[in-house]
Amino acid sequence: MPEKKEENIKSWMKVKILIGLATVVLITFMFPRGESIESELTVGAIWTHEDLIAPFSFPIKKDPKIYQDEVKSAVSSVFPVFVKNQNAVIQSLDSLKGYDAYLQKIIRENYANDSSGDQNPTFLSDKSFNTIKRLIRREHSFSGEYQITSKRFFSAVEQAINDLYKKDIIIIPDNITRKDSIAVRTGNFDNVDSVGKYLTVHQAENEINRLIKKNNFPADISGTAEEYASHFIFPVLVYNPIFTQEEIAQARSNVSKYSGIVNENERIIAKHERITKETKLKIESYKAAKGETLGAGSDLLQMIGKGLHIAFLLSLLTIYLFLFRKKIFYDNRKIFLFALNFVFLSFITFLINQISVNAPIQFFIFIPVSAMLLTIIFDSRVGFYSTVILCLVTGALRGNDYSFMAMNLFASALSVYTVRDIKNRSQIFRSFLFILLGYVVSISAFGLERFAPAETIFIEFAFAGTNALISPVLTYGMLIFFEKIFKITTDLTLLELSNFDRPLLKDLARKAPGTFNHSMTMGTLAEAAAEIVGANPLLARVGAYYHDIGKTIYPQNFVENQLDSQNVHENLSPEESVSIIAKHVVEGINLAKDSDIPQEIIDFIPMHHGTMVMSFFYEKAKKLYGEEKVNIEDYKYPGPKPNSKETAIIMLADGCESAVRSIDEPDPTKVENLISKIIKTRVDDGQLDDSPITFSDISKIKEAFIGILLGQHHRRIRYPKQDEMEKGEDTSKE
Repeated sequence: MPEKKEENIKSWMKVKILIGLATVVLITFMFPRGESIESELTVGAIWTHEDLIAPFSFPIKKDPKIYQDEVKSAVSSVFPVFVKNQNAVIQSLDSLKGYDAYLQKIIRENYANDSSGDQNPTFLSDKSFNTIKRLIRREHSFSGEYQITSKRFFSAVEQAINDLYKKDIIIIPDNITRKDSIAVRTGNFDNVDSVGKYLTVHQAENEINRLIKKNNFPADISGTAEEYASHFIFPVLVYNPIFTQEEIAQARSNVSKYSGIVNENERIIAKHERITKETKLKIESYKAAKGETLGAGSDLLQMIGKGLHIAFLLSLLTIYLFLFRKKIFYDNRKIFLFALNFVFLSFITFLINQISVNAPIQFFIFIPVSAMLLTIIFDSRVGFYSTVILCLVTGALRGNDYSFMAMNLFASALSVYTVRDIKNRSQIFRSFLFILLGYVVSISAFGLERFAPAETIFIEFAFAGTNALISPVLTYGMLIFFEKIFKITTDLTLLELSNFDRPLLKDLARKAPGTFNHSMTMGTLAEAAAEIVGANPLLARVGAYYHDIGKTIYPQNFVENQLDSQNVHENLSPEESVSIIAKHVVEGINLAKDSDIPQEIIDFIPMHHGTMVMSFFYEKAKKLYGEEKVNIEDYKYPGPKPNSKETAIIMLADGCESAVRSIDEPDPTKVENLISKIIKTRVDDGQLDDSPITFSDISKIKEAFIGILLGQHHRRIRYPKQDEMEKGEDTSKE
């Protein structure tokens, strides 16, 4: 058995180390790259270091906004590129002549009359097709003094096409920006021409209509000629998106990212000099150049440095958990929960770093959410300590941004204090005011310190207000997620379980009122004792409420629920009674699991009895069968023993409350002696060996029990004639 336990510990440690390494590696890769991280710069702040002298020459990067504006301007200056179709006129006329011959042939061969019901095999409308059919079948048409033949019709269309192509036709797609000029590519050269020199396809259609109308055809024939000719318009200039995109890419690349150069040995900034936009750009350019000049080998060294940076920050939290929160440290699910929080917030920080906008979007890194979640899930000390490490980690990812760290630490610390004694879920939303207050105070402090414009400060207020508004909502939603996925029992869950309207507690009160009253009294005892010894009072109280829920199955088998003097165990053998009594533990566990009661509460059901002997039935068996024929192991509860302060307190409270209740005339001496004896019996039997409770704790627990039980069983003055009233005699006439 010890070997198996040692193997389990080694396995847990391997998982823990793997989680830690994965967390460090993932966060390390989210650091800004290609530059030497030293400190975050703020315009208006004072440079407190020594004079910064350039050890080598390097270019000065432009302000990102200015660079983007220049790129945008360069792109907008590019004209759409068109390529000339040299064969457009020939293609158009050849197509026209070929279709003329085809049309005349099929009409002469297949259409004997002018019936408008004939099937139309052409692209023309039925009306136009019938008009052409009449021209071809009759060879001519009379309109006033003009005789119009099919030959004249087709010649007029051909002449109009010829005249049209004297002015080039272009196609301009709808999805490109219309400009006054276009670039016409011939070979490797582009000629920029005015769009007004050319006709679009739509304009060409209007022009062909004008040219057709010069023939003075009747309206029906003129309309047919216009429709017929429009189908043979081919563009001379065609838009080429590939060439255009190449020009745009070239225009982008032609925009320099640099605005100047800093020469070797030139002073970048002097000590105590105020950081301006220009000097900030110089310093940042120097950091970037420094990272590039160090080479590939230094990249590896820098990555190792970043990893060590994150590792020593996370090790501070690890040491704290190991020394002061061992239950959390040895629970890999909870360690993974911490890792998930750190990696997720680091990833959000990484994404924010990639967005280059002129707005304080760093306030969308919701550190207060993580601070509140960890406080509610664990406690305020864990929440605050984790918040400090989170601020340091995310601040490092922001380029060691001190103001970012300080603002988030202040706002998140206030959020921790607002949920440290949370009593209901709606209380989360009061955190909004405290988070907002924290950000407003810190933003004002840093803004005034660096002479920031009022407009900048108010914009930061707006973004911080958004953070303060969203954080409680995210906390509320994610808390439910963490509770379900990681099977974590928070104080909020315990408060919900302590509601007497819960089905299990309602059944206990209705079916087993004696057990219910016993459990309520135990809850009072456990809560008071837990407060004194540093345990979780709420967990102890709720554990007391549910520790005997198995008795609701057969409540009459337990003496506290037997209203008459008849005890079912008087007619049963000791082993039968033991089986019935022990069964309530198993039945209680099954009921709790069916009702989705958390494991932390289920543990109270078997642990409040531990492996104690059912002494009443054991003694009865010895009298009946003889001591040598009775195995004491058959008269023990299955266990396990209590493994926490809370379960140990419930074991002691269960024995003490039951024993004191059985005293006929309780007085301080009797109560104290009985409680001392009950507790000593549990200690001597080794029932508390697996729990972290100390002898000092036991002494405090005993004092708490004595005070409460004496108060509940204090002596009262008997009413006059109470003896007669208890017997049911009529005392009204006396």
